[in-house]
Amino acid sequence: QVQLVESGGGLVQTGGSLRLSCAASVRILSIDTMGWYRQVPGKQRELVAAITSGGRTNYADSVKGRFTLTRDNAKDTVYLQMNGLKPEDTAVYYCNAEIRPPARPTYNFWGQGTQVTVSS
Repeated sequence: QVQLVESGGGLVQTGGSLRLSCAASVRILSIDTMGWYRQVPGKQRELVAAITSGGRTNYADSVKGRFTLTRDNAKDTVYLQMNGLKPEDTAVYYCNAEIRPPARPTYNFWGQGTQVTVSS
């Protein structure tokens, strides 16, 4: 079982910045992929950014150039730096940990979610 504790959400004006943190209860080097998803009411949860244990990152087109995902292996924490925020970035942001054991089903773990609100 992996526990994920998120922090850093809040209210910010258009163009502002926030940094989300996600601390894992296990060594993040043992996690294949960690990422951030977001969800607004009535819509599916969507991938924002992900980072593999090898450090490879993947971003949604809508956030490329504005958001940066990094990891601190010593602190078992990943960070999502969000700059140039827009009202359409408003959502609940969820941290995700994906573990893919060989020849076994994939395990997905989720944080409790943190609200990000961008005012116009």
